[in-house]
Amino acid sequence: MFNYARKHYEILNGNDGLRELESFGKSKRNNVLKSVIALSKYLGIYPQFKTMLANHGFKWETQNSFESFLRIIKPKEDLDKWVRACLNVLDESEATFIKFVMISGIRKDEALKSFNLIITLSQQQKLSEYYNLELEVLEHFRFGRDFIRGSKNVFFSFIPKEFIDQIAKCEPASYAKLRKRLRKHNLNVRLNELRDQYATFMVHNGLIKEEVDLLQGRVGKSIFMRHYFSPAIKELKDRVLKATENL
Repeated sequence: MFNYARKHYEILNGNDGLRELESFGKSKRNNVLKSVIALSKYLGIYPQFKTMLANHGFKWETQNSFESFLRIIKPKEDLDKWVRACLNVLDESEATFIKFVMISGIRKDEALKSFNLIITLSQQQKLSEYYNLELEVLEHFRFGRDFIRGSKNVFFSFIPKEFIDQIAKCEPASYAKLRKRLRKHNLNVRLNELRDQYATFMVHNGLIKEEVDLLQGRVGKSIFMRHYFSPAIKELKDRVLKATENL
């Protein structure tokens, strides 16, 4: 985000910059736009920039149905091979981080914050402020500034105690360092695909869609989810940790 903002900051000036934005492919356009929006907020001009985008008719490009179909039919064995390759070339801390992303099902940025927070709090003898030992759950909601962010949230994650102990002994994770190490071995960064795999795997192993949504921070606007859905947390923990063992 920093690199995109530094390279494309002139988009904030209007016409010429916006024409450049139109020349990018959908994925890059979204990433550049996110970066420049973050810069506009830092500079205190986001309301003006938002109005300018609206006046030019810019909208977020979302994945269409055919692109979703291609993602669905992509061989899952390919991702399994990628995970095994990563575990073979990464050091112990980085490999543990990959495993954490896989068994938590949370987004890359959330995983980085959570992984490093576990290490920091453990060193300060304050891990109980984050990890509920009785329920074997990371209570992300206690650190709302990092994990409750409007449309992208994560509330809690069931993680086995022995794996938390393993994370606590690790070095802090760095996305830049991880990406550099993977590229050195001709491996792409596919952390976000692990989130997709988690959701599918959990449904196949006994969880219902609403439970997976809750674990991944999605509380939709349906009346059922907002007012009636109320799973027994201890019973949900047992089913999630059993599925995690299989994963």
